[in-house]
Amino acid sequence: MSQHEIYQNPLNTRYASAAMSGIWSAQTKHSTWRKLWIALAEAQQELGLEITDTQLAELKQHAENIDFEAAARYEKQFRHDVMAHVHAYKDVCPTAGGILHLGATSCFVTDNSELIQIRSSLELIRKRLVRVIDALSTFCSEYRDLPCLGLTHLQPAQPTTVGKRATLWCQDLVLDLEEIEHRLETLKFRGVKGTTGTQATFLALFNGDHAKVRQLDALVSQKMGFQSTYPVTGQTYSRKIDAQVLAALSGIGQSAHKAGSDLRLLQSWKEVEEPKEEKQIGSSAMAYKFNPMRSERICALSRFAISLTANGDQTAAVQWMERTLDDSANRRLSLPQAFLAIDAVLIIYQNVAEGLRVYPKVISRRLNEVLPFMATEEILMAGVKAGGDRQELHEQIRIHSVESDRQVKEFGKEHDLIERLEKDELFANIDLSATLDARRYIGRAPEQVDEFISEVITPIRNKYASDLGGQAEELKV
Repeated sequence: MSQHEIYQNPLNTRYASAAMSGIWSAQTKHSTWRKLWIALAEAQQELGLEITDTQLAELKQHAENIDFEAAARYEKQFRHDVMAHVHAYKDVCPTAGGILHLGATSCFVTDNSELIQIRSSLELIRKRLVRVIDALSTFCSEYRDLPCLGLTHLQPAQPTTVGKRATLWCQDLVLDLEEIEHRLETLKFRGVKGTTGTQATFLALFNGDHAKVRQLDALVSQKMGFQSTYPVTGQTYSRKIDAQVLAALSGIGQSAHKAGSDLRLLQSWKEVEEPKEEKQIGSSAMAYKFNPMRSERICALSRFAISLTANGDQTAAVQWMERTLDDSANRRLSLPQAFLAIDAVLIIYQNVAEGLRVYPKVISRRLNEVLPFMATEEILMAGVKAGGDRQELHEQIRIHSVESDRQVKEFGKEHDLIERLEKDELFANIDLSATLDARRYIGRAPEQVDEFISEVITPIRNKYASDLGGQAEELKV
């Protein structure tokens, strides 16, 4: 059958990067298994077991050239994936095959390799996060003082600035970056723990020498790039680790979905627009349409990643005693797909952040429609300073506001509050036009942007300077 006759995962074919797909590929997974077997044999030799240099050389020679067809045949026969690969490896390593997987259980290779894949994936996600944060921060600085209509409850509120609003999106990602950094800093190796985590088999191999068993655990972990192991495990490392990792990925999804939703609304109002291709089609029927497809895709994939968090939570909760196998099939799906989804989200997010188009005249028009109402408190104070009665002025502003709003709602007219106040003799001595400068109402928004960039973003840029710059990854579709 051709690839067009069977289901293909769109995370691979349409959205995620080759780099993330490669981390979770069969080649990476099973070559890592072989590297783990090599590390185990090397450490066992160093600690006195009879394993020869010739055997180690043979194992290393065939670490990458995996016969997947042979492994599939063995798995069909044995119904055990690890033993299938043990035999496929032994076929090409006849001298070393007898010491392969010595003292180990399946989770020695499966769990440890997954921790390595998780670490590599978190490092790639961190790199992508930093790039999105950098791109958004540039946008924040560029529009730090452009006033726009602030919204609470999706209703007009005090003005803010385009740049300040974007710092809210950016700060969410900074919090996500802190969580990813924490997960990387605290991620440990399962190590060499045996069938139920007691290391009994390894203790037997080393004739009851507890120190050598502890050394074996540390040596193998160091050979695989980890400085520490989880001090106790069952047959598996605690599935709470998976739950914590999936929660961190969900956090990125939450942040991206919030920003994507905001951008979809802003594009509907024509204030801000995501990048689009010259010949991009919005609808097969409505030729005039331009849809916010990138922001919508961010939301769709983020929602998928968020939904996978429950898998980790429930799997951790239902592990019986030292382990149960109902985690395996679930984790084959939830772990790689969560990483692939968030990888795709951040690729798209960077593309959007680097290509956002802002339309100041539309932003100004929308703000000016409601600015007179926001200026009423200042008008009230000016009226009192000019000798008016505060309560009388307040009541007149209220009456004019209600009537202006009625003209809009019932007759489809424009707000005319200022014109009404200009005709009212109570406000004759007030310069009403002076109250309609939007910059009078944005508070410290521009300064907050500057402080956010200097105090939060600049240290991130300095810390991860090597991850910045270069060409942004191109979207697949």
